[in-house]
Amino acid sequence: MPQETPLMAVTGTTLVLASPAPSPAGRPAPVRPSAAARLLGPYARLFAVPGARGFTAGNLLARLPMGMFGISAVLMIAGQRGSYALAGAVTATGMAATAVVAPWTARLVDRYGQARTAVPATVIAVLGSLSLVLCVRTQAPAWTLFASYAATATTPNIGGLSRARWTHLLPRSAHHTAMSFEQAADELCFMLGPVLAAFLCTAAFPEAGTLTGAVLLLTGMLVFTAHRATEPPPGGARRSGGGRSPLRALAPLLGLFLATGLVFGSMEVTSVAHLSALGLGGASGPVLALQAAGSCAAGLLYGARRPRSLRTCLLALAGAMALPWAAAATGSLAALAAALLLAGMATAPVMVTAMGLVQSRTPGGRLNEGLTLAVTAILAGIAAGSATAGLAVDGWGTGTAYLLPAAAALTALLIGSATPRPGR
Repeated sequence: MPQETPLMAVTGTTLVLASPAPSPAGRPAPVRPSAAARLLGPYARLFAVPGARGFTAGNLLARLPMGMFGISAVLMIAGQRGSYALAGAVTATGMAATAVVAPWTARLVDRYGQARTAVPATVIAVLGSLSLVLCVRTQAPAWTLFASYAATATTPNIGGLSRARWTHLLPRSAHHTAMSFEQAADELCFMLGPVLAAFLCTAAFPEAGTLTGAVLLLTGMLVFTAHRATEPPPGGARRSGGGRSPLRALAPLLGLFLATGLVFGSMEVTSVAHLSALGLGGASGPVLALQAAGSCAAGLLYGARRPRSLRTCLLALAGAMALPWAAAATGSLAALAAALLLAGMATAPVMVTAMGLVQSRTPGGRLNEGLTLAVTAILAGIAAGSATAGLAVDGWGTGTAYLLPAAAALTALLIGSATPRPGR
């Protein structure tokens, strides 16, 4: 047998010869895990938690309609009433109602529990959707459309409900992976939802998207809430003395989420207009989906790695959001597609890290409310960004309008840099 070469080491000024420690007979040498194993390992441990797979399946079913309802309502109303202005006004009213109602719904969830609150709230929202279909179908007065769609504002923040369960079930060391998975799930549903809605409304009948979304929402919520063993205990705010509102504790972060929403809203509208100007029309969907796909993939990768600071993530976002503007100036569709993919990849780490800060700063027993306030700030930013980008596209053209998401990302960086760190 060949002799093993001695190992040499230096201790102080002395050279020491040492034989390698013999490995136990018959035991194979340790194998370094592959890259795939390192990526999937944290998620395998995540779903090894009893009940996690069940409530996640329900969560995904209920979350998919969140990307369906808006475009389904627009296509249904515009198709039956012949007015995109009316359709846009109805959906805008629903978003405004959600901004007001959602935090109150989340507060009730924290106080009385997920199942006791989320199921009745979902039923009210589904009835609102069915009422909208009926009013559109029967040519009811326009005000009934606004009232019906406003009723859907009781839809619970299903992403917040799921994040609250992970927080309850897992040790703090595993929260980063769970929040990364939730962010990837958000992006996946908002990427697939509009595609499914557009297909149903055009290939079947105008009301198909709204009806399918309502069925998925109710079914998913019933499956989700059926897993009672994983539900956080209700009444935490009263037991822990956490009656103070999370609004004050989260105020600096809400400004950050507002700026991030501005990034999303302005990027989407500008990209739609730019791709239409390039002549893509209905074929622009796959290009637009690249941003969400990039965020979904980056979210999963980020969850398997060590978390970064919020400032580092925001620096990457600010740099990435300048790429679409530079790509648009070249007139190359391939360059724009690559820029949108990279821009999307920069958003997930920001959202995961910022949501982690929301968890740590929200008063005890008010987590659902805190998470919903963050989502509400994002929705407000999306609405403002969409409106501002529309004006910029009409006034300056799509090339200049791409400066809006870059400016919003820079604003988010400035707000994030000024946000006090935990413990300060």
